[in-house]
Amino acid sequence: MELNASYTSLVAVGDSFTEGMSDLLPDGTYRGWADVLAARLAARSPGFRYANLAVRGKLIGQIVDEQVAAAAAMQADVVTLVGGLNDTLRPKCDMGMVRARLEEAVERLAPSCKQLVLMRSPGRSGPVFDRFRPRVEALFALIEELADRHGASVVDLYSAPSLGDPRMWDADRLHLTAEGHRRVAEAVWQTLGLPPELDWRAPVPASPPPRWADRRIEDVRFARRHLGPWIGRRLTGRSSGDGRWGAQFDAATASAFWITPADASAPGPVTGWRRAAAEEGTDRGAR
Repeated sequence: MELNASYTSLVAVGDSFTEGMSDLLPDGTYRGWADVLAARLAARSPGFRYANLAVRGKLIGQIVDEQVAAAAAMQADVVTLVGGLNDTLRPKCDMGMVRARLEEAVERLAPSCKQLVLMRSPGRSGPVFDRFRPRVEALFALIEELADRHGASVVDLYSAPSLGDPRMWDADRLHLTAEGHRRVAEAVWQTLGLPPELDWRAPVPASPPPRWADRRIEDVRFARRHLGPWIGRRLTGRSSGDGRWGAQFDAATASAFWITPADASAPGPVTGWRRAAAEEGTDRGAR
């Protein structure tokens, strides 16, 4: 990886992890690590363009069918692909199918971009995740294999104890908090060869353990609000992403679009985004 490299565009592909749940903003939208990363890259690259195509709940087959072609067509400098974990957490999972579809995605995306980034996703310690751990680790072994074969980079979040800390996870125990997303953005940032700004692997500062009664109350609340509905969707074949499209995907035209900093003349942190005009996407074209 080129040290202190420059990147002018980013496309993010995947499921809820990349969509940004549960990094909730005051207006009810999600931010997440991909948005944080995009804002940081934009601050150092005038004319930067970004598209997040990820949708919560999507399985690897849906990611390939609904996002990969659009992402490849954008010819971005960087494409991130995170998928397959939702498949492994289902009661029944065809790992052969997961392998084939993930391989298809990598084969289509790697030639289309300057740098493809894959991930070994973090996992919250606990009995639910432990039940599916062999499948998850088989998925991660495949990701390493595909990265080696196609020249992709792998961000190893799974081996960082800090991201397995329960305090890094939202009340649903499936999605990272804002701090977790901030650390993931930093991990990708460093993987892209950019100068470190924080130690994303640093342990979370110690805090007094919650009381037994408080833990039981939280367990009951979690089961009622999150676990029950999640199991219900699994049993009925429904998904939280049904009827949804990525933030930068236009369902009417079945095409993705770029966004760019709202005030291109302002140096420093990005304070807002706007949809890029068509000519802004075509003038720069493929690399």
